[in-house]
Amino acid sequence: MIILKGLKENKAFYLRVLALAVPFMLQQLIGSSVNLLDNLMVGQLGDAAIAGVASANKFYMVAMFAIMGLSGAASIFIAQYFGAKDEEHVKQSFRYALIASYVVILPFVVLGFIFPEAILRFFTSDPAVIEQGTAYLRLALLTYIPMTFSMVVGSAMRSVGETKIPLYTSIVAILTNAFFNYCLIFGNFGFPRWGVQGAAIATVIARVVEVIVIAIVLKKKHFIFNTKIKDLFKISPRLEKAITLKAIPLTTNEIFWSAGMGLLFKFYSTRGTEVMAGMSISSTIADIFFTLFGGMMVATTVVISQALGANKLDEARKDAYKLIHFSRLLAILLGLLMFGASFIVPQWYDVSQVSRATSEAFLRIMACMFWLYMSNAQCFFILRAGGDTKSTLLMDAVFMWLVNLPVVGAVAYFTNWNVYIIYLVGQSTDFLKFFFAYGLVKKEKWVKNLSHIHEEKVPIFETPI
Repeated sequence: MIILKGLKENKAFYLRVLALAVPFMLQQLIGSSVNLLDNLMVGQLGDAAIAGVASANKFYMVAMFAIMGLSGAASIFIAQYFGAKDEEHVKQSFRYALIASYVVILPFVVLGFIFPEAILRFFTSDPAVIEQGTAYLRLALLTYIPMTFSMVVGSAMRSVGETKIPLYTSIVAILTNAFFNYCLIFGNFGFPRWGVQGAAIATVIARVVEVIVIAIVLKKKHFIFNTKIKDLFKISPRLEKAITLKAIPLTTNEIFWSAGMGLLFKFYSTRGTEVMAGMSISSTIADIFFTLFGGMMVATTVVISQALGANKLDEARKDAYKLIHFSRLLAILLGLLMFGASFIVPQWYDVSQVSRATSEAFLRIMACMFWLYMSNAQCFFILRAGGDTKSTLLMDAVFMWLVNLPVVGAVAYFTNWNVYIIYLVGQSTDFLKFFFAYGLVKKEKWVKNLSHIHEEKVPIFETPI
């Protein structure tokens, strides 16, 4: 009754949150659904193929999260300057995100091309898995260049409240990817049968199409962050320094968190290739429900950052706690749906019984703890929206490397426990993380207006990034 009363009293606020969150959730839902379809297609090639692609994607995940860290830091400033109606500094923040993201992504591309087998060997010693993963990774690396542009522009659009266009462009890319996956993995419609290499080529084609669509949209429609190529390096040194100070801990967090996820995958892989395949299946299915994270991230960035940028500090503070309660309620509902899906979707895969059973068990554990994952994630989004990136680093990457990884590593290498117990032990560390994360939110160091930089004297553009 109390929950229903709270929802009724704040109906307008929650409708606004949903209006911001749902388009991005739909974008991610479509993407996750097609990823599930891709996963099912690759799954027809056997356990080694699905495990190899999953291993290669762990390297991709580190690169992707690095870009998310940089664009996320810039999006804080874009949203706050947008709230302060400061167009010039919105443009400069976008320029920073674009340039810095490409500086970060290039080393991943180079390392992936030169050392693909070494990267795959970090996760497994199975020759078949390494062979499949290497074949996929060498081609999939080409997606990093267009992906970076799409992610930065999409993040900037959402920061100023435009959530529908990224949804539409993503739909085009996703449908393109699904079509060419069907053609190139199995050799349909007269195309060659290329297996996992076909899956990688399909992703490259889709990302290129997405960039073309985005470029056309930017050409025809004016956005406050639109910038000319000749002005790309015109960034105020003062703003450059301010964003960098926020970007370093946030990007460091994303890199170490995603690297930690890769290390966790390695720990679980000690229980065999079939477990690796099962983890890939469960995570792909779970991604459909984790779209809530992306939606609440966008809503929190807009609601909190824009309020702070407009100097409405009390409003931002109150809204933050409303978001925590609302996101937890949504997580409970999606967790119930995930639990139900665990009895159905894994049965669609043509994999071994062990792989299927592993995916089912992992899904049910995640479903029961989904409310907890979302509570922690919402605390992270609030801290980030206010620019408190040092706290996000502490609660996310530092916690993972000091608590989660040592616990899982110890039980993986020093016990003979089955993988289900290991997974349950690892996930249970999120209870401790919640008390830590919520404590950081309660300190309210994130309640700051960062857009005051524009009020100070800004030096001439003499030191480009």
